[in-house]
Amino acid sequence: MYYTFRILCTVLIMGCFVTLSHAQSSWPSVHTVTKPWTRWWWQGSAVNKTDLKATMRLYQKAGLGGLEITPIYGVKGYESQFIDFLSPQWIEMLETVLTEAKTLGLGIDMATGTGWPFGGPWVTDQDASKYFTYKKYTVEGGHRMNDSIYYNQVGFVRTANGVRLKPEDVMKNMKTHVGLQALAIDQVQFDESLPLFLLMAYDQDGHALDLTTKVIDQVLDWTAPPGSWTLYAVFYGLHGKMVERAAPGGEGLVIDHFDVNALKHYLTKFDTAFKNKSLSGLRGFFNDSYEVDDARGQSNWTPLFFDEFNKRRGYNLKNELPALLNTIHTDHSARVLYDYRQTISELLLEKFTLPWIQWGHSKNKLIRNQSHGSPANILDLYAAVDIPESEGNELNRFKFASSAAHVMGKQLASAEAATWLNEHFLSSLSDVRNCVDLFFLGGINHIFYHGTNYSPLNEAWPGWLFYAATHLTPANPIWKDFKTLNNYVARCQSFLQAGKPDHELLVYFPFADRIHQQDNELLYHFDGMHGFENSIFKATADSLSSWGYEYDFISDRQIQTLSYKNGRIQSPGGSYRALLISGGDYMPLNTLFKLDSLQHKGADVLFNTVPSKVPGFHLYQNRQVQFDSLLNSLKMNTRLPLNQLLNTASVDHEGALYKAGLQCIKRITTDGKYYFIKNSKTYKIEEWIPIHSNKHKVIRYDPLDGRYGLIPVRLTSRGIEIYFSLDPNESVILEATDRIANIPTYTNYDLLNDQSIHLNHGWSLKFVQGGPEIPGTFSIDTLSNWLDLSIAGISAYSGTAAYSNTFDKPKTNNTHYVLDLGKVEESAEIRLNDKTIATCIGPTFKVIIPSNALKLKNKLEILVTNSMANRIIDLEQRKVPWKKFYNINFPPRLSENKGDDGLFTAIHWKPKTSGLIGPVNLTALRVKK
Repeated sequence: MYYTFRILCTVLIMGCFVTLSHAQSSWPSVHTVTKPWTRWWWQGSAVNKTDLKATMRLYQKAGLGGLEITPIYGVKGYESQFIDFLSPQWIEMLETVLTEAKTLGLGIDMATGTGWPFGGPWVTDQDASKYFTYKKYTVEGGHRMNDSIYYNQVGFVRTANGVRLKPEDVMKNMKTHVGLQALAIDQVQFDESLPLFLLMAYDQDGHALDLTTKVIDQVLDWTAPPGSWTLYAVFYGLHGKMVERAAPGGEGLVIDHFDVNALKHYLTKFDTAFKNKSLSGLRGFFNDSYEVDDARGQSNWTPLFFDEFNKRRGYNLKNELPALLNTIHTDHSARVLYDYRQTISELLLEKFTLPWIQWGHSKNKLIRNQSHGSPANILDLYAAVDIPESEGNELNRFKFASSAAHVMGKQLASAEAATWLNEHFLSSLSDVRNCVDLFFLGGINHIFYHGTNYSPLNEAWPGWLFYAATHLTPANPIWKDFKTLNNYVARCQSFLQAGKPDHELLVYFPFADRIHQQDNELLYHFDGMHGFENSIFKATADSLSSWGYEYDFISDRQIQTLSYKNGRIQSPGGSYRALLISGGDYMPLNTLFKLDSLQHKGADVLFNTVPSKVPGFHLYQNRQVQFDSLLNSLKMNTRLPLNQLLNTASVDHEGALYKAGLQCIKRITTDGKYYFIKNSKTYKIEEWIPIHSNKHKVIRYDPLDGRYGLIPVRLTSRGIEIYFSLDPNESVILEATDRIANIPTYTNYDLLNDQSIHLNHGWSLKFVQGGPEIPGTFSIDTLSNWLDLSIAGISAYSGTAAYSNTFDKPKTNNTHYVLDLGKVEESAEIRLNDKTIATCIGPTFKVIIPSNALKLKNKLEILVTNSMANRIIDLEQRKVPWKKFYNINFPPRLSENKGDDGLFTAIHWKPKTSGLIGPVNLTALRVKK
């Protein structure tokens, strides 16, 4: 399905979307995937066919391209409508959605479970996540041990809703437990004796004996040989992590992510539910971030771990337990710890991620995954899936997902966008757009809002809501202008999903170095730059970003896929000028071998810092000799500052753009390059700025309004220069190309402030859509905050109001005028002579109008929409119950908004400024020379 963008070439809109226009074919086509998608929460899976179809039509009309179905906890009072996950009735609802989606042209993904992580009532103890613990004993030679070999686990229960439970309040068999939605159990361990898995004895010379079989009924039948012996007894138990935010029928234990059989048994439930059912219309399966260990203790064990370790690391871990569990940090213990963590990393990739992908592909479905937060090399996890997905608000966090997509040749990198963007009910469409722009700059090109809640159409306002969200639902007044934001995202993604990334530099991710570092926990979880805060690696990435370099992170495994051809380093997904090593003492030997091979073939492998050690324990002395020999053969310019080092490889960058206060990301196409450029400053940028391009024609596209055209370019000794005119927070797309046929000229203007009409008086105000009550129509003469008007109930109103006025056509000979609305809270649809000419979502509210669009007498109508906040405040102050959700119910994002019951409250908020504040001016323009 395609959109025809309707634009008026002579109309410039800042922060607006034009609808008064004619068809234009120069923009890339927009379709299902280029449009933004949203996470679609099914609370309690209490859905019905009528409301499913009706809400989907609302979503499609608002410009969404697809939905990700994620069943979660239910709503109190609707228990009779709950549908168990994957039951025949649930599958029937899914089939209804898939059929309707085809009619509407919507894409559909679904979570491979409810809430997160993978788990449910069909997960047995054998397949559930596990942990290990240990006890130490000492025995002198010639003596027997008097102590029993046992470990009594002290039980506990964690809940998501703060309800205090004891282990005896919880049944071990979750299938038979009643009231799990209300209990909201996050983790449970029971008072019980854990089984002994291993008993090892070590003397002072490092000799090891396996005594496991000599333990009968907790008694060790063994007399110690001469010397002093330390015994390590290893026990394992259920980690007890439960599915977070589970939907009915999804409550249960989380699977063991390191055991492929646990995954296969888990997925069998889906195979059974899908048997003889058509999944046509379902694009793919989704998995939220790892989050197994956001609990007490870590899931750090799987029963076959020793076998897997021995096979992968080349030695028996049983002989090295004192080193692994040593609280005194030594080089020996660090090397064993590295091997343990590296094995966990490989198991998560090979026993969970890859088999899950294989399962999805067997059903002809894509796999979309949030790999961050995992105790593994997340670059490799991201690289394995079809669509790597990020989240958050940090550019370098996004880059782990987008880098894997770029390096490995995946067209899409997605993001869970606008999660907890602000406190509940306070985020504007402009806030969401700024959030989305940051994702774009980080290489993301497939936006998923977080998100949109299914809610029955007849539900009392504000309907059903998810606890951590921006609440992009039809109940939110900003939904009226939501399509403007969605059209903007679709236009941007139509460029950002095209071609290939134009990145010059690969930056080595020092994973081995990080997992060699000894912490208080056995496992370390990777998420962006967490854990690298004071590292050279992070400092390098920050410098590269501020200097305007486009780069991708690369892992040891991905480095093995590189080749050198035509003067560039080639990866499966792109080509690069150079590979940079910056930060980290440890590097795997096979990585250094590959770097040596690349460099000897002519590739620019740059060393800002030099690794000095091989990681791991097995035969590390022999490997170190090879490592040192390779280092001596490599070319290094370690005395050069980083920027000069990059210059030796002629690595291009857009430093001039960044120095001017702009940020950008680029895509390369067969015709040239696309630039997504953002002015994140609080001031307007107007100046000539050079860019790196061998094309001498540049087209500017304004994704908020659809306007485009050739912009001024000049050739200098520095190369091609572009004239930029960007408002604060404005973003544009540039296309550097030789394709110039039938392209109009883009016009910039200067304000003629001495030729203005001030629309300060004579206004009427009519409230048209919202609640709790619609106040009516009023003559207000001058503009002000709604709250300043003497209108009954106005402080509680959330919705839309129409401002009307008239003005005479200016008697000047100017061809264009700018209508500036001044301050608006929150968005504004502008109607001129009964036709909508723009919808502005901020932060600026201006539209340029051609003289020939004006009549002698003109009617101006501005429909202003505010946020949900004031109506929520009213509900809180009147103590109207609306927080009626199981599990976590409705917590605040900020602690100052926590009520006595621990839930979010706006009872102490003052009503938020709303409406058209102005001043409103119509000012003549002159074409900028």
